[in-house]
Amino acid sequence: MSPVVALLVAGALEAVVGEPPTRYHPVAWLGSLVAPLDREWTRPLLVGSFGAVALPLAAAAVVAGAVWVAGSGPPLGGALVAGLALFLSTSLRRLLTVARSVVADAETDIDAAREGLLALAGRDAAALSPGLLRSAAVESVAENLADGLVAPLSAFVLVAAVAVTAGVPALPLAAGAAAWVKAVNTMDSMLGYRAKRVGTPAARLDDAVMWLPARLSAALLAVAFGSARPLAHARAWLAGVPSPNSGWPMGVAAAGLDVRLEKPGVYVLNPDAALPDAAAAGRGVRAVGVAGVLTYVLAGLSLAALGVGT
Repeated sequence: MSPVVALLVAGALEAVVGEPPTRYHPVAWLGSLVAPLDREWTRPLLVGSFGAVALPLAAAAVVAGAVWVAGSGPPLGGALVAGLALFLSTSLRRLLTVARSVVADAETDIDAAREGLLALAGRDAAALSPGLLRSAAVESVAENLADGLVAPLSAFVLVAAVAVTAGVPALPLAAGAAAWVKAVNTMDSMLGYRAKRVGTPAARLDDAVMWLPARLSAALLAVAFGSARPLAHARAWLAGVPSPNSGWPMGVAAAGLDVRLEKPGVYVLNPDAALPDAAAAGRGVRAVGVAGVLTYVLAGLSLAALGVGT
């Protein structure tokens, strides 16, 4: 059972399929299990802590078990199921498509752009100008590079390498790790708001999980922009971003495009620049796409270099 084959399967499905309909997506099914936690509780931190531990572990166990069972059949069965699981744990093409749509609609149909942004960013778009809509699209697609692709792929590669070193089956554990990361991120996106105490444990766990992927995403974006300078500029703006992680890829995007990225009332990145026009926003979305391809390449090279591919 080869993790490299699983990675190739996931990348091929991403390129050809993009993302299955919401009703058939396991992440949506997970969301239906998370949703009942979103209410008032007498002891919200206790409930939230239990949910933050139990639900991601359950998702990981289901995926690891499916890969294990498939691996006991045809030679490539485990790799194919692991590739499918990895594909469902990641997202790139759909994010890029939605971001491009918001950027285009901001020029011609602002109401459609505001509605489309809801699929990318959890913010009130009703009063956003075209420039702020384009800014939100670039911010969201840069942040989701880390959440939706780099984090689960990094977990897959890291756990596969550790498992091979320990002499235990790599593929079920690696696929389970990717699913675990996706589940943690899903819980944070649904519950991780200041007003929701039940979501605090999931938010803190997500902060820890995303520490390395966010910085790796920033480095990959800098490569996509063809310069290391955006990394240095991004560092200067991090203090103004509430999240300890999302400021890195967003800041690199702001510096690489030389535009201001702004969430009104929350943060401003590169404050002395203008908001992105359509051309700059389009370049930002393309740079995230390039960084996404680089992520797959780096993951494959890492697995091969570590001897995990056999």
